[in-house]
Amino acid sequence: MRVAHHARSAALVRRWLTEQLQGLSSELVADAAMIGTELVANAVRHATPLPGGVVSVGCEVTDTHIEISVTDGGSDSTPRPRRASMDDVDGRGLTIVNALAQCWGVRMGNDGQSVWAWLGPVRATLPTPVT
Repeated sequence: MRVAHHARSAALVRRWLTEQLQGLSSELVADAAMIGTELVANAVRHATPLPGGVVSVGCEVTDTHIEISVTDGGSDSTPRPRRASMDDVDGRGLTIVNALAQCWGVRMGNDGQSVWAWLGPVRATLPTPVT
């Protein structure tokens, strides 16, 4: 999915992820939607857009995990969690991602910078088939 490099895009991505992950546990879907929202918000706030003024959002579901990724045009610094004080109104995005995801990281490529996060296990949340 490609969305505008704008704060309003976080809500679009949250809805899209919720739709894409129908059938999984509500907790897993909520965590994935939160991670996608935080990654998009960080891309908009801290990175440049991809050509066309967009960021790209990916969601891949396997038997073992969900990978959420957000690709942007990159920034001057590598994304990392920061320590926000109680008085700070922002600065918690990657701390939230770190708390919800099994793991996360940054990939640099010719098409930009991708921040990705894995959630799971998926298999335990799949509905049991009716026989």
